[in-house]
Amino acid sequence: MEILHLLADEAAQVGSSLISSLNPTIIGLIFGGSLLGMLVGAIPGLTATMALALLINLSYGMQLENAVAFLLAVYIGAVSGGLNAAIMINIPGTPSAAATCLDGFPLAKQGKGGLAIGTGIIASFVGTLFSIAVMIFLSPLIYRIALRFGHWELFLLALFGIMICGTLSAGKDPLKGWIVGFLGFAAAMVGMEQIFAYPRLTFGFLQLKGGIPLIPALIGVFGVSEFLAVLQEEVAYKIEGKVGKVIPPMREFVPLIPSAIRSGIIGVIIGAIPGAGEDIGSWLSYDVGKRRSKKGHLFGTGSYEGLVCSEVANNAVIGGAMIPLLTLAVPGSPPSAMFLAAVWLHGVRPGPMLNFENPGFLPLVAAMLILGSIAMLIWGLSLAKPMVAVLKIKREILLPIVIPLTVIGAYAGGVRIFDVYLMLAFGVLGYVLRQMDYPSGAPGPRPHSRPPCRHQLPESPAAEPRSDHAPSRTSHRAYPDSLCRMAYLDGRKENKTVLCRKGNRRRC
Repeated sequence: MEILHLLADEAAQVGSSLISSLNPTIIGLIFGGSLLGMLVGAIPGLTATMALALLINLSYGMQLENAVAFLLAVYIGAVSGGLNAAIMINIPGTPSAAATCLDGFPLAKQGKGGLAIGTGIIASFVGTLFSIAVMIFLSPLIYRIALRFGHWELFLLALFGIMICGTLSAGKDPLKGWIVGFLGFAAAMVGMEQIFAYPRLTFGFLQLKGGIPLIPALIGVFGVSEFLAVLQEEVAYKIEGKVGKVIPPMREFVPLIPSAIRSGIIGVIIGAIPGAGEDIGSWLSYDVGKRRSKKGHLFGTGSYEGLVCSEVANNAVIGGAMIPLLTLAVPGSPPSAMFLAAVWLHGVRPGPMLNFENPGFLPLVAAMLILGSIAMLIWGLSLAKPMVAVLKIKREILLPIVIPLTVIGAYAGGVRIFDVYLMLAFGVLGYVLRQMDYPSGAPGPRPHSRPPCRHQLPESPAAEPRSDHAPSRTSHRAYPDSLCRMAYLDGRKENKTVLCRKGNRRRC
């Protein structure tokens, strides 16, 4: 009964937040963000993660409610917008729409491109709403478990984020995923050590004593490296057929309901696992759907069921990724890591204490996701034909417009030219890793204090602050009389070690 009362109270708070969010400012930001996200998703080479990374600094001057509404609308729009390119030109606008190409493009060649887009948009809407419902009812239960976490649990959770990302994101070679994870771990260690204020890996740069700035690193890894990869590709877009009718008849959806429910469950589960993301959720759902369907032999030849499996799952990952983000501060996907960085800038600390420090934040996120999915549905069905025209924009015109935004985004956070250099360095590093077939990693937990670098090259487990001092704090509590070491730099820049006992503070 206590759990039912808790869930009912959470649903009532979401309803209250939804009603209070119905004001012109938030509605305008949601519809504007959704449209911007769909434009980004429709253009191959631009991703939801890149869009959110560039817009984080723009949201800094907004109120918290407005920033959350805008960024989540962009997130939903970008994930959903990738299906336009996948269906009409057989090139996924975003990685999450890759599985959509398998059935969407054959449907377009059959003259059913408009119906395929309409079916995909509605499936995306259903998947997002399903994941929001799961998030609303599951998050309070996870909060109760997370409150029991101690330092060792947080340390193991951080390592879990690194290891699981290597297993899930690297395919047949998990070692590469683990290498990338620990590279991000090392990058997160740059700066002042949190317990004894010892500078680590700064190489004499005063600008690095506060840690590697999050935004420039993310923009470099996701933005600059993406541009370098796109510039070397010569792909001539060929729009197959006409769009035609967009809104499909409702009777077509009735046989697809079981597949939609199954795909929604898969998407939420994958979203809650660090290191997976929308693309893995989409592929896994498509594979399971093909195996379980009575018409599995039609998958890949223009099956609406295959299209629904892909689009429901990749949008269900959105709500699924928010569950560990809000309860454990562990983003489940790259775009959700960008959202986590944005809410940090507004002073909100997701994690076990979120319900105590910001009790209305979870209902706020749920309300904005609902409104964002509605805006995506309206824009997607009404602008299906104009969206296809966006695919005709040449990269030679588009990239010179977008690239300066990366420089502005990196510079605006700290107003330091050093951050621009960092962005370029991480961009080159990300490009090299991509060329060597090293995967994207999974975001990890954040600390309770400063937020230095939080990217696992590309989106690191920011496990270092917890995994670094959690064992030492736990050991000190377990063995208070034991000797502890503290290394520091004296005026001669020499490393020394001071041995101190509990209670002998003068010598420490």
